[in-house]
Amino acid sequence: MKNMAAKKDKSLLFNINGSLPPIRYSLPMAIQHLFAMIVGSVTPAIILASVAGMNQSQSVLLIQSSLVTAALMTFIELFWGAKLPVIMGVSFAYLASMQAIVMGYGIAEVFGAQIVGGAVAAIVGMFAQKIQKYFPPLITGTVVFTIGLSLYPTAIRYMAGGAGSPDFGSWQNWTVAIITLSVVIACNNFGKGLIKLASILIGIIVGYIVSIPFGMVDLSKIGESTWFSLPRFMPFGIKFEFSAVVSFSILFAINAIQAIGDLSATTMGGLDREPTGKELKRGIVAYGLSNMASAFFGGLPSATYSQNVGIVSTTKVVNRRVFGLTALMLLIAGLVPKFSALLTTIPQCVLGGATVSVFSSIAMTGMKLVSTGEMNHRNTSIVGLAAALGVGISQVTEALSQFPDWVTMVFAKSPVVVATIVAILLNIILPKSDRE
Repeated sequence: MKNMAAKKDKSLLFNINGSLPPIRYSLPMAIQHLFAMIVGSVTPAIILASVAGMNQSQSVLLIQSSLVTAALMTFIELFWGAKLPVIMGVSFAYLASMQAIVMGYGIAEVFGAQIVGGAVAAIVGMFAQKIQKYFPPLITGTVVFTIGLSLYPTAIRYMAGGAGSPDFGSWQNWTVAIITLSVVIACNNFGKGLIKLASILIGIIVGYIVSIPFGMVDLSKIGESTWFSLPRFMPFGIKFEFSAVVSFSILFAINAIQAIGDLSATTMGGLDREPTGKELKRGIVAYGLSNMASAFFGGLPSATYSQNVGIVSTTKVVNRRVFGLTALMLLIAGLVPKFSALLTTIPQCVLGGATVSVFSSIAMTGMKLVSTGEMNHRNTSIVGLAAALGVGISQVTEALSQFPDWVTMVFAKSPVVVATIVAILLNIILPKSDRE
């Protein structure tokens, strides 16, 4: 009887609408998802705070806001939006554009652009099935590949100690960064279970410990933070700037389509079926609306996390309440400023060593999407030209110096916009093969 009861309790893990399984089953699964996403969800906030020149309290608040809003957005998707087992977190896809906006204007313009971008994503969600044909894997793969490429310089700057650091490029920074990266690679390729899933977290912990003897860690400011604090309304202000809005609108539209892929992978991997039209529509609309609301509380742009989709496909655990438990732990972490303050003490070289593998995996994910199609001359031309023009113009921003400032901001500060436009146009114009 005990064995039968245990099997029944465990079977709840595989029931999407079932009650929460006993903690001995649900907690390890929830922690597994938390480990897979928490580093990725806080790193963009840490990087952006550094670029914006924020002080300690502002940096802590940005991290805190991003954690809390990511948790709330996950709850929305689980129990109101798509109602599928997905995890939401701050997306690296927006990082390059956010850095450009902050350096050109300010942090308030990021949140203004996010509000408009969220509205665009919600509109895309209403017509997702009709416009999906314009975004085949060739296009979304090209965009994801370009996003990965655009983030490489950020990782290298951080590995060297962070731009503006007095010891930028020192052997100490590179030593710590390489040790961190080595641990991540080892855990990823030789580890199993939680060790493999938490490879980035483990790498950061090891890198953090190694950096202490070099005098890179300052814990003094953690004591200044409180134990509990609620997010604030419009903590960094909201401003609307045309070029920032255009850039984010394109990114949100692309990521809305990308969400179709994540939602489809979730249902195919965990439920052995395609997502319904209603699930796709509600999921993407919720993604857009929740990002709009998140901007008012200082939460950075979030999206479905592909690494958590991979866990669903591997474990087949789809109980939404297990994912709700992950979101609850994320929410608690966000409500504790001391935890956010601890994250700000991570040396930049450690973050660089950990995230360079993330950025490379983003680029390779794009390549995998591209390679699902026929790699003929037409398709390779689309991918090659889109990436070449996007990355090339972003590396030589003075090439558009004779144009208005907003043109430079939209088309030269991040390669994603140009790559997206070029890929879509070429895919429409160039003739397809008979097989295609």
